[in-house]
Amino acid sequence: MDCRSLRSPNSWDLPDQPWRTTERFPDMNVTYPQSDIDLYSDAALLDPFPLYKQLRDAGPAVWLSRYDMMVLSRYKDVTEAMRNWQVFTSAQGVMMNKPMNDTLRGIVLCSDDREHAALRRVIAKPITPAAIKSYSDLITTEAEALVERLVARRHFDAATDLAQYLPVTIVSNLVGLPEEGRERMLDWAAANFQCFGPLNERTTQAFEIVKEMVTFAFTKCTRENLKPDGWAKMIWDAADRGEIGMDKPPLMMNDYMGPSLDTTIFTTSSAIWQFAQNPDHWDALRESPLLLSGAINEVVRMESPLQGFSRVATRDVNIDGVTVPKDTRTIMLWGSANRDERKWDEPDKFDIKRRNADHVGFGHGVHICVGMHLAKMEIAALLTALIKRVKRFELGKTERVVNNVMHGFSKVEVTVHEGAAIH
Repeated sequence: MDCRSLRSPNSWDLPDQPWRTTERFPDMNVTYPQSDIDLYSDAALLDPFPLYKQLRDAGPAVWLSRYDMMVLSRYKDVTEAMRNWQVFTSAQGVMMNKPMNDTLRGIVLCSDDREHAALRRVIAKPITPAAIKSYSDLITTEAEALVERLVARRHFDAATDLAQYLPVTIVSNLVGLPEEGRERMLDWAAANFQCFGPLNERTTQAFEIVKEMVTFAFTKCTRENLKPDGWAKMIWDAADRGEIGMDKPPLMMNDYMGPSLDTTIFTTSSAIWQFAQNPDHWDALRESPLLLSGAINEVVRMESPLQGFSRVATRDVNIDGVTVPKDTRTIMLWGSANRDERKWDEPDKFDIKRRNADHVGFGHGVHICVGMHLAKMEIAALLTALIKRVKRFELGKTERVVNNVMHGFSKVEVTVHEGAAIH
């Protein structure tokens, strides 16, 4: 079988009105809260949290009239829906537009039940908590050397100089993709997540870059071009053993090319931004590094590098008195759930000592992020190295990215003041 015949990027059919989705209009005889809030304007994407509160206050499920989709924004409703994959399915895609859902149908993110379990086993094999222990020394050594160089400079950009290094140099090598073309991985990852959003102008412009990524996966990521001991090659090995279909490996390259980069990068730079503004919490972490896991969780809770994906209702479903009709595409707003005052005390306050392990920044339920343990390892290695050397971060210029589902920084300039750990 020629896998390139499957959902080729050249066959994507974009609608004449790209700012509208056309997958389904719910039955307008059903009563539910409605809002004309534009969650995907530039201003909203730069600071979505006030709008999230409006949606939480509007009801448990709200119809977004601009995008013809429902949205769940409260913690309880989001987590219950994410656990209930039988009712809120991923198998019809988790993106908010049809072309992208058609293209990536059948990858780990866009599958359920037995298919999802089989694909997830393959993707997760090299990045389980047990498996990543073998990478710990390498990641720690690289993090220590990087931080030592940056601290010696005193001025650096945490979004690029610090946050990008481990995912781009170490993790991409472990994935084992071909060298040719891999320099585009950061651009591909950003565009990939851009295309998770509704069909606005931002999404349609990113499709051309995503086509490059899909073409690379189908034409370059063949078994003979992959590193023999890399994670990507393991996908082909699993297909050879009959664990997944032979049509799956090219599509599943997306599971390593996109999520392994930006989510970790954004969390790392957001951590520095938070600690620069909350020096008392940096002092607390330096005094007690045992707070590190909770600190990382708090950054993810506050910033939610992935703001949310969508699901499709397989039947009419009642959400605290509001009916979400069958076949309705429904956005699960993780970024809002993580700031829900019904769940968290003072949710807009950064507090590394709060009980926060049940945030949904890495997703929830069977689709919880496969690579979260590796991401935490990378971030912990960098913060540990900084704890040993940095007394204070002085914030310089910052810039946020404008992305349909990602929330983070393209620039976080800092000046560091040296100081040994105080524990």
